[in-house]
Amino acid sequence: MSNKEAPAPVRAIEEREHTETSAAPPSQRWLVLAVVSGGLLLCGIDLTVLHVAVPSMSRELEPSPAGLLWIVDVYSLTLAALLVTCGTLGDRIGRRRMVLNGFVTFGLASAAAAFSTSTAQLIAARAALGIGAAMFMASTVAIIRVVFTDDRERAVALGIWTAAHSVGATIGPLVGGLVTAKWGWGAVFLINVPVIFVILAVGVWVIPESQNPVPRRWDLAGVALSVTGLAGVVYALKQAGEHAGVDGVIITTAAAGSVLLYLFVRRQRRITEPLLDFSLFRERRFTTATLCVISCFGSYVALLFFLTQWLQQVGEYSPLRAGLALMPLAGANAVGAVTAPWAANRWGNRWALTGALALFATALAAMAVVGGTAHYGVLLVPLLGAGYGAGIVMTLGADSIMSAAQPERSGEAAAIQETSFELGAGLGVAVLGTVLTAVYRTDLPQVPGLGPNGRATAEESFAHAEDLMANLPPETAQTLLRAAQHAYDHGFTIVLRFAAIGLVVTAAMTAVLLRPPKAR
Repeated sequence: MSNKEAPAPVRAIEEREHTETSAAPPSQRWLVLAVVSGGLLLCGIDLTVLHVAVPSMSRELEPSPAGLLWIVDVYSLTLAALLVTCGTLGDRIGRRRMVLNGFVTFGLASAAAAFSTSTAQLIAARAALGIGAAMFMASTVAIIRVVFTDDRERAVALGIWTAAHSVGATIGPLVGGLVTAKWGWGAVFLINVPVIFVILAVGVWVIPESQNPVPRRWDLAGVALSVTGLAGVVYALKQAGEHAGVDGVIITTAAAGSVLLYLFVRRQRRITEPLLDFSLFRERRFTTATLCVISCFGSYVALLFFLTQWLQQVGEYSPLRAGLALMPLAGANAVGAVTAPWAANRWGNRWALTGALALFATALAAMAVVGGTAHYGVLLVPLLGAGYGAGIVMTLGADSIMSAAQPERSGEAAAIQETSFELGAGLGVAVLGTVLTAVYRTDLPQVPGLGPNGRATAEESFAHAEDLMANLPPETAQTLLRAAQHAYDHGFTIVLRFAAIGLVVTAAMTAVLLRPPKAR
């Protein structure tokens, strides 16, 4: 459809965008890209930077198992829940204003997280980090589309912008290990502040203002339903893992959250201007690609998180050594992302995705069988396979989401793509973390010389067990340490098996649902 044939609102947007960018010199366009990509890099880093700092943070704040899971994944869950909402709000009030306010919120929340003195404070600060990240992440694609009017330049800019998040998530554990070893766990958040200050200073100068002349209605009821429903379901999952079972409160909370999510979906399908257009999911390829991204990225982020804990708590690695041990996984992930187009050209998206998911699942299964952090060299091959397979799936899955949608709906597809990554990260840690917590509590054996109160404390988490050892006789403390390591090791093995099974199911679904339509 040509510009002359487009409806008036669309022509108005296109004409406005062209007017805003025609006077911008090339250097300013790339500075805008540097600003928004820098913000997305921080988003990715904060997704995984806390992973290696968890043991030292747990010893200081002493969170419950459910509290620890909230600390880790409330950031990604908040980000996922608010991405589409913030995008709609940015279209209405101005994208530049939304992005800059998001940077300010992110910086203030980082400082609050760094100086938190309780589990509740850190959870609140991490949620605020998610709000700030959603504010500037949601509008950056629209800003890139406004600033880069040349199709070729825009494609390069979007590629750099997309890679920034993956690079951030990949280097997060190493950054966390370096910073934690030198300055403590709080510094993993404090390093955001000077970076945000520079990004904000440049962003105020170079980012142009833009907004949709005919913005969609902001569905406040839909926001409340989605956020509350997701929080209820995740809360029930975490409580079930902490108590190694369910009770009336957990069942009621899970049911209420599920009902709210159902009402959200029903409302979005009925209103004329939905926050999330579920009609896109009628396209089989779109739905399948979205599920691939959620399953794969959820398993990958969960692997990063639990592997760093396993290396430190069972293998007794330092934070820095644990971060370095993940570099082969991160490097293989980058190689997979780069070679994904070649794999798609060689075998097609269907079989490239299926094969990569199967490779990721096989690598996790191999890690579950091999085990033993003392033999890192044996773990190296499965780590490389997991990273490479995940890199292909994340790249091709994201590309399939965008290519399955009609060009005029690319903005909505991009919002769902971004949301699926963050939702996968949050749900992966929540679901698999619940499994690990339940296995740890039920598998911790009786320790001679440890009374009922001491056992109840040790069952809370590995960090609680470590704190308890300081007040026990040496022989009892050593027995408790080995028992806690065995229970955590078993829990990690079960998590790997669960993730591998989920990926196998996703691979089979991909092979079936991405088949080409039958010729008539």
